[in-house]
Amino acid sequence: MPSRYLNFRCSVPWLILFLETLFLIRFFFCFPDVGNIYSPSSFYPEFQDVNHMVIFGFGFFLMVLRRYGFSSTGLNFLLIVLGVQCSVLVEDLLVFLRVQESEGGMKSLAKAVVSMTAVAISTGAVLGKANPVQLIVMSLVELIIFYVSRCINRTFLQVPDSLTLMHVHLFGAYFGVAVTSRFPEPPPGLDKNRSTPKSDLFSMLGTVFVWVFWPSFNSILADSKKEAVLNTYFALAVSAVTAFMLSALTSKDGKFRMTHIHSAVLAGGVTISYTAHSIQHPWIAMILGLLGGVITILGSHCLQRCFNPAFKLQDTSGVHFTFGLPAVLGAVAAVVLCVVEKGISTQWNNLSSLGYLVFVDVGAFCQTISTALITGLITGLILNIKLLKTVHVSKYFDDQFYWEFPHLSVGF
Repeated sequence: MPSRYLNFRCSVPWLILFLETLFLIRFFFCFPDVGNIYSPSSFYPEFQDVNHMVIFGFGFFLMVLRRYGFSSTGLNFLLIVLGVQCSVLVEDLLVFLRVQESEGGMKSLAKAVVSMTAVAISTGAVLGKANPVQLIVMSLVELIIFYVSRCINRTFLQVPDSLTLMHVHLFGAYFGVAVTSRFPEPPPGLDKNRSTPKSDLFSMLGTVFVWVFWPSFNSILADSKKEAVLNTYFALAVSAVTAFMLSALTSKDGKFRMTHIHSAVLAGGVTISYTAHSIQHPWIAMILGLLGGVITILGSHCLQRCFNPAFKLQDTSGVHFTFGLPAVLGAVAAVVLCVVEKGISTQWNNLSSLGYLVFVDVGAFCQTISTALITGLITGLILNIKLLKTVHVSKYFDDQFYWEFPHLSVGF
């Protein structure tokens, strides 16, 4: 490897070894019986879908940069497998502190994989700017804070556990945006942060993977699985159609833009995540999918031209308008639908209870966003200390900084 690139031999392997030692000690003493791991037996197909979505889907989804494909897929896989073990460890700690009940086996593992979606989304915001050590530290901190945020919502605001887990898009997007705001901006002439037709094709492949498996993601922990699958699919379908429609309408020459399709086709799945299990009429899910596609494409124009330059943000993969804005829309929709449902059932006679319900739901979403932003800013400051080998801005978005390329070696 050329001498101008940093060597991570003395940091990354030892950090991974330390973490794996902790995980091994935990599993040696606390792992459940073999007979309880696969219970219920019918749970595994849904878990497999979510696992494919997080590893395959997000791994290729992040391949938006022309010289950062190895790191996008490889480091995403490393973070997922480390983070799942860390999530199980954090959940055990919460059980030990009697904050939540023990749920061993497949359900606990499924929650860990779903929680890793927050890390995958945040990674998209800092893509190309954070080195492996920074990404591992960010993942561990984010997972711990996300579990703490879920505990606050579950304990003090009485939000159901499965619903607190669906805050994963909201938390991951705004945590990532806050972290990336603390990284130095790349120089204006740097062209490595651009995409190519090949990188766009791989990224679209990841988008299709995420799209296909999203109904399993929204229904894996839901009480009404059939409704969750049906509503999620209709919302995704409408958001995909909306993406193609608005892409042709908003582009100068009337052609489809891959960046629009790449982002907006997933908006329906994010928007419907809070209410997929409770919506009784598919047309409501379809409207949410339509609104999700609209806010994603319009948000991409406004954020990239106004918001990001004003706050000096560089959201590499556009996670703010792909996941953040649709999640906010879904949160507002969840409050409105819940109030309407309760109001109709009580014939609008108990307005005080409806007000309390709105207060609790809005408080849960505001708590999630504020926690993500505050802790993301602090994490971004921590990641930029010299101890973590901060990457120079001229080396952003480059696989050669971390991966071996034999065809570039001398004498090849």
